[in-house]
Amino acid sequence: MPDAPAAVPSEAPAAPAAGPARMPRWLPRALVLALALYAVFLLGNWAFHQLVGLLVNILLAFFLALAIEPAVGRMAARGMRRGLATFLVFFAVTVFGLGFVVLLGSMLAGQIVDMVENFPKYLDSLINWINQNFHTDLSRVEVQDSVLSSDWLQKYVQNSASGVLDVSATVLGGLFRLLTIFLFAFYFAADGPRLRRALCSVLPPARQAEVLRAWEIAVDKTGGYLYSRGLMALISGIAHFVLFEILGVPYAPALAVWVGLVSQFIPTIGTYLAGALPMLIAFTVNPWYALWVLGFVVIYQQFENYMLQPKLTSKTVDIHPAVAFGSVIAGTALLGAVGALIAIPAVATLQAFLGAYVKRYDVTDDPRVHGHRRYGEAVVARLQKALHHKKESSQGES
Repeated sequence: MPDAPAAVPSEAPAAPAAGPARMPRWLPRALVLALALYAVFLLGNWAFHQLVGLLVNILLAFFLALAIEPAVGRMAARGMRRGLATFLVFFAVTVFGLGFVVLLGSMLAGQIVDMVENFPKYLDSLINWINQNFHTDLSRVEVQDSVLSSDWLQKYVQNSASGVLDVSATVLGGLFRLLTIFLFAFYFAADGPRLRRALCSVLPPARQAEVLRAWEIAVDKTGGYLYSRGLMALISGIAHFVLFEILGVPYAPALAVWVGLVSQFIPTIGTYLAGALPMLIAFTVNPWYALWVLGFVVIYQQFENYMLQPKLTSKTVDIHPAVAFGSVIAGTALLGAVGALIAIPAVATLQAFLGAYVKRYDVTDDPRVHGHRRYGEAVVARLQKALHHKKESSQGES
């Protein structure tokens, strides 16, 4: 029987042609999510820049509420309603501030009128002094004509006239900001217990104790900072009052209070504002007295910066003078004048709060802790160095 023909192996099926690469299903959703996150970031960044002024006002109002918390709490503990106690404290602060501003405003207006009336006399005395010392032949009429016909004076008058609206807008904006700060501070102080309960209600019991402890520390440190500032204002006012009385400057008590308060409670430029007004008043008495006032202000400021302020600030808010100085610089860089005002109590509060979580050990009784090297070690080190040098010399000769 003939053999059956061998089976021809069937060809393997051809692989299907590779089609175009398809986009992963997760990629569109990832792109949409990334675009949504970027849009949310842009919206949040825009909202933050729009609301940064309000946030700074709220922060300043919070520290103001902490400052008046001891007085409000003491009055509330005696049975007075907390809202009424807060209102009385704010009313006393407002009356004092407005009375001080009105007193200084009337005094300044009267002195400006006197200066304008006596300006020809001052100008004559100045021209006579110049003619005598520099052998010139100036006259008041020539000086007045040259000044009045100068281009810079005309430009200054035009710019001042066009800037009246800007000044008015700035004043109105400042008043609105002050009203906003007082309103938030009133609510923070009047509803302080309710605010603390609302904050603690979303935290576990252990965290609640930490928040309440931080709140109490913030009240103590803010009060201590204001106490130190008030004490420095008192010392500054007394020192400047003695100077004004010696020179015979009018309104010496009001000027002393002005210098004390403005130099201590207006950061950065407070010293210059405080010294400008007494110099102006002293100039009406004798132009040389203005230089005496300027020199005293500069000297006293150095005494206060390097001797008085570091000691008082470090004792009342319990931070190192270098830390206090650095915190003011950092606060000014971050938030301007507001940051400089609240920097020290904020850093003192943070330092006191974190101090409870830093483990400390007893320092060893070693002279090097106090900056002194032990004498025996120094002698041994010098002896070893001399022997090593002698050994190298002997090896070099051999």
